[in-house]
Amino acid sequence: MSVTRDLCEIIAATRFESLGGQCVRRVKQAVADGIAVAAAGSLQEPVILLAQHVQSLGGEPRATVWGHGFKTSPVQAAYVNGVATHVLDFEPMALPPTHSVSPTVPVALALAEAEGLNGREVVTAVAKGLEIQARILLAANEYKPEALRFHPPGTAGVMGAAVTAGHLLGLDRDRLAHALGIAGSRAGTLLANIGSMTKATHCGYAAASGLDAALLAARGFTAHQDIFDAPRGFVETFFPREFDRRKLLGYGSPYRVVEPGLAIKMYPSQFATHWAIAAALELHPKITDPAKIARVVLRTPVMTYCDRALPGGGLEGKFSFQYTAAAALLDGEVGIDSFTDKRRFRSDMVALLGKIELVQDPDIPGEWRGMRVAIEVELRDGRKLKAACDGPRGVWGKPQLTAKEHEAKLRDCLGHLLAARRVTRLLAILDTLERQPARGIRTLVSLLSQHTARRRPPPRERD
Repeated sequence: MSVTRDLCEIIAATRFESLGGQCVRRVKQAVADGIAVAAAGSLQEPVILLAQHVQSLGGEPRATVWGHGFKTSPVQAAYVNGVATHVLDFEPMALPPTHSVSPTVPVALALAEAEGLNGREVVTAVAKGLEIQARILLAANEYKPEALRFHPPGTAGVMGAAVTAGHLLGLDRDRLAHALGIAGSRAGTLLANIGSMTKATHCGYAAASGLDAALLAARGFTAHQDIFDAPRGFVETFFPREFDRRKLLGYGSPYRVVEPGLAIKMYPSQFATHWAIAAALELHPKITDPAKIARVVLRTPVMTYCDRALPGGGLEGKFSFQYTAAAALLDGEVGIDSFTDKRRFRSDMVALLGKIELVQDPDIPGEWRGMRVAIEVELRDGRKLKAACDGPRGVWGKPQLTAKEHEAKLRDCLGHLLAARRVTRLLAILDTLERQPARGIRTLVSLLSQHTARRRPPPRERD
């Protein structure tokens, strides 16, 4: 037996009953969070442009494009909805680091809607898709974001999408191995695109490509059946430095969504910036007049991709230690509207960014667990204010968000797209997701189909 087929044997044998109550609860939390941030994300310019593009291509109307009032093929719907789930950089974070929700949840819901499948199967499919991504990155020891060669959704994510779809399509061991072989040839994403619209498409393309691979395998399309061990295969190409196949085959023992779990994001930005945000928020109440700030020093791990002293716009600001800290110091909160071009180029932000010095210290660990960010604000009168964060709320090993706190995030995100009554109805369905019949899943996506909130998205900002 090959590693790939051994793994596929385990995956194909996994059923809802195999998951356990704690796994089901954490998967439901991930699904709810992913749908909520996708609802808000559907109103962002990159998703609007992509939805218009996909609609122009046509496609059999079988799956809903959330927030845009039309249906298309399941593959294309998963593409747009995957981008919507990631565009805000607000969905849960996995460890080792990746965005495992956006390549899986849109796939599960697109197929469930198109094929008339129930919530129990959606939960099982997402659990499987989350687990394979986590196991791949665990086997590769991909803990340090600075050391990554590819954006993980483009490698692990496409496999997660294929496994998610494979469950809902009923693929057996051999056909699932073919699906992973096909998906392996769709893998790869360039880290240079972080900070641009294209970054969010990494997750959407992973969702669409993995789903398409599983659909092809279901028809009998073939690929290399040992893609993890094949010469010039998936592992040799994407993880040549290290790959522990025993960790890959530890699939489900326990499920990684349970231990160490997913971190629920409190701010819609690149995860490393959350340490800077939390530290800066601690100082905000002590600064009565931001104009009196003379100098700010941020001390962080070496993460060159987050060193963006003057981001070109609000979107790029999501990936800037300097910008996110400045937003926290100035506003006392960091939310979706913190990353508009309007906020980026306001005079107070422009002035403060020019006063921030970033020191990237190689002695500070560059992994999420063990990471630390410190901030020092020097005022014009000579006073110095200091704070540090070694982990924001919700991160591994720190106090988790309460159910009430998480619901507040869900309601806020969903409220960008949906009227309050629809939000309440949607949350009730998500709370009982594993007990929902096929019509309940179709009701869920129907609620997401159009913009019904009274508040409208801001007009597109131009220079």
